Amino acid sequence: MESRGATGATMGPARRRFLRLAASGVAMLPTMFRLARAQSYPNRPVRIIAGFAAGGINDVVARLIGQSLSERLGQPFVVENRAGASGNIATEAVVNAPPDGYTLLLVGSSNTINPTLYEKLNFNFAHDIVPVAGIMRAPLVMEVNPAFPAKTVPEFIAHARANPGKINMASGGSGTSVHMSGELFSMMTGIRLVHVPYRGEGPALSDLMSGQVQVMFSNMPASLELVRAGKLRALAVTTAARSDALPDLPTVGEFVPSYEATGIGGLGAPRGTPVQIVDMLNDQINTALSDPKMKKRLADLGATALVGSPPDFGKLLADEIEKWARVIKFSGAKPD
Repeated sequence: MESRGATGATMGPARRRFLRLAASGVAMLPTMFRLARAQSYPNRPVRIIAGFAAGGINDVVARLIGQSLSERLGQPFVVENRAGASGNIATEAVVNAPPDGYTLLLVGSSNTINPTLYEKLNFNFAHDIVPVAGIMRAPLVMEVNPAFPAKTVPEFIAHARANPGKINMASGGSGTSVHMSGELFSMMTGIRLVHVPYRGEGPALSDLMSGQVQVMFSNMPASLELVRAGKLRALAVTTAARSDALPDLPTVGEFVPSYEATGIGGLGAPRGTPVQIVDMLNDQINTALSDPKMKKRLADLGATALVGSPPDFGKLLADEIEKWARVIKFSGAKPD
C-alpha cells in the first residue's frame, strides 16, 4: 500500500486522484451487479460512521440527515459514533467496509487535515473514500477574553506584533480545525501566537473566560451563547461571508484578504460504491437540505447548507487538503 503521508511531492497526484474518483463514483464492480444492487437500495439499515463523540455539530447534523433519509427511503440511517485518533478510526472502518452503500462516513474537517498531520495512515482518504454529498459549512469565531485590549482584528494584529510570542492561543487539540484556523491566521498575518492545546473545546473555553489564555478560534456552536452573554468578545467570523447568527460581526477576511476557514460536514462512501447509489444519496440529501425546516435547524447551529454534486464536494475536500497541508507545514503541527 502506498505511503499515506501527504507531501508536497505527492499532493498534486492525490488531488487529481480525488477529483477523478469523485467524478466517476469509482464504480469498480461489474456493471450488471452494480445496477441490481442500486435498484434495490436500501433494503436494510444503513450505518453512518462518525469519528466524533455524540453532541457536536457534525454529529447533530448527521442525525438530522439520517432522520431525513430514513423517512425518504424507508430504511433506518443510524449514526454510529466511533471517536478516537481524530476521526481516523472511523475513516478506516468505512474504508474497509463493503462498498455497497450500507456503510457511510460522516466526513469532517479532520479528514482534510489528517492526511498531512499524520505521517502514516492505514488508508489514503483521497483515494479510498468517494465523496457522496456535502451537508454543511459552519464558521469558527475568533474571540478573546473581554479584558483583552484589542476590540477589532486590526487592533489584535497590532497588539500581537508589539508583543511577539506573548499571546496564548487555545484550541481543543493539536491538529483540530480550531488549531489550524488560528495557525492559518498567524501564517497570513505574520504574527506569532503560542499554541496551547486542551483536551476538547470545553476546557479551552473555560480558560479563555478566566484569562489563562487570550485568543481562540472556536466552533460557533460551542461558544455562541458565551459571546451573546458577554463572557467572550468576538472579533470576527472565519467564513468568507458574515454569519446570520452574528450578523453584525465582520469576517476575518475583511481585514486579512483571502482568509477563510470553515468547519465542513458531509458524507462519503468506500471506494467502489456503485455510482447509482452515490448519485441517489446525493439527490436525496440535496432535497433534504432544501427543506425550510432543515435550513432553519442548520441556521440555529450557525451553519449553512452545502448543496452540490459529488464532484463539487470532492473539489472542496481536495482544496481543503491542499490548504491545510500548507498550514501544517508552516506551523510544524503534530498530532497529540
